[in-house]
Amino acid sequence: MGNSVLDRAIYSYADVDRLVGLRTGTARRWLEGYVRAGRYYDPVLRPAATGSDSVTWGEMVESRLLAEFRRDVPVQRLRPAVVRLREEFGDYPLAVARPFLDVEGRELVRVVQDEVGLEKSLQLVVVRNGQLVLTETTERFRSAVEYDTDVVIRLRPDLRTPGVMIDPSRSFGQPAIRNVRTESLAEDFRAGTSREELADLYDLTATQIDEALRFELIAGSGRAA
Repeated sequence: MGNSVLDRAIYSYADVDRLVGLRTGTARRWLEGYVRAGRYYDPVLRPAATGSDSVTWGEMVESRLLAEFRRDVPVQRLRPAVVRLREEFGDYPLAVARPFLDVEGRELVRVVQDEVGLEKSLQLVVVRNGQLVLTETTERFRSAVEYDTDVVIRLRPDLRTPGVMIDPSRSFGQPAIRNVRTESLAEDFRAGTSREELADLYDLTATQIDEALRFELIAGSGRAA
């Protein structure tokens, strides 16, 4: 698949905020930069602002990783490392497998972390018991994504609802459970269709219906607020 799937622009900034649980406007700041107190801050995930209102699948995946760090320290401090990782791994360094699953890739990440002086709370890999392993934060991200060869092709927007997946090639890239959009299930439920009726209509289990409805509640509740 290569970078073609990563380059697929199918999301808005609002989509990213909602689907990975960010405060409104966060995705735009991470991808386009922002001004605060008269100072301009460069994008974290893009080499430079593009002026585009669209977000690629690769940027969605990378935002999913940054969302794991958001409660620790400002992710703006990750930018120097992302810049260097882009030089080593290509346009979407956080959306490919090598930095996380490949031993040599992890070593490159460690070198970059040391080179830019990345603080401990933002590090992607650490040495533990003599081995180079993923940090707990990065491990949560890795468990939320699925790779095809070297590229993330699916992700779980929230680990509390593991059956809900986002796949850029299905359901218009929106969260779905067995290819049925969670948003559609939630709309039908709010319109009066029972869980049992939904399960029968879409050939899903009651547990799957409950998981889809739970995700929509989580996504609509402002998780990062």
